[in-house]
Amino acid sequence: MRRCKFTHDTTSLSQLKQYLCSAKKTLDLCVYTISCLDLAKTVVDLHHKGVLVRIITDKEQMEQTGSQVWYFRSEGIQVRHDNSPYFMHHKFAIVDNSILINGSFNWTRQAITGNSENLLVTNSRRILRPYEGEFQRLWDMYEPGLLKKRREESEKFLKDLKATGTSNGMRQ
Repeated sequence: MRRCKFTHDTTSLSQLKQYLCSAKKTLDLCVYTISCLDLAKTVVDLHHKGVLVRIITDKEQMEQTGSQVWYFRSEGIQVRHDNSPYFMHHKFAIVDNSILINGSFNWTRQAITGNSENLLVTNSRRILRPYEGEFQRLWDMYEPGLLKKRREESEKFLKDLKATGTSNGMRQ
C-alpha cells in the first residue's frame, strides 16, 4: 500500500488560505513582502471570482526575487507601495471588512515552513476598525498620481518663491 506523500493535516498555510477564501466582496492586504506562490495564487483566484483585492506592500520588497507583485499586477489586481526610505512593515489582511488577520507573519515560504511566526485572527470590530483606517490612509497616501502631483506642486511653489525674490517667506 502506497501512502500519499502530502500532508492532509491542518497547517498554518491551510488555515490562512481558509480565512482568505472566505472573502466574498473585499480583501485588503497590507504586507511587507509577498513571495509565497501558494498564497499569491489564492489571492488571484479570489480576484477572478469577483472579490475586490487591494494590496499595499513595501517598494524595496516588491523588487526582490520571488516577489509576486508583478503576478498580481498582470492579473489586474491593484497594488500600491510606499515611496520612502523607511519600511512599510505592516503584515495584516482584512477580509470583507469583518475579519482581521494580523501578526509577524511575512507572506513567504520561509515564514510557513521554518520561521517562528504568529497570526491573530479576529472579528472584533473594536480591534478591526483601526486597521481599516490605517489601510485606507496608506491606500490614499500611496496613490501613484498623488505622489507626482505633490512633487509638481512643490516644484511650482519653489519656482514661484524664486520668481518673487523671497526665500523662506522673507524678502531679500
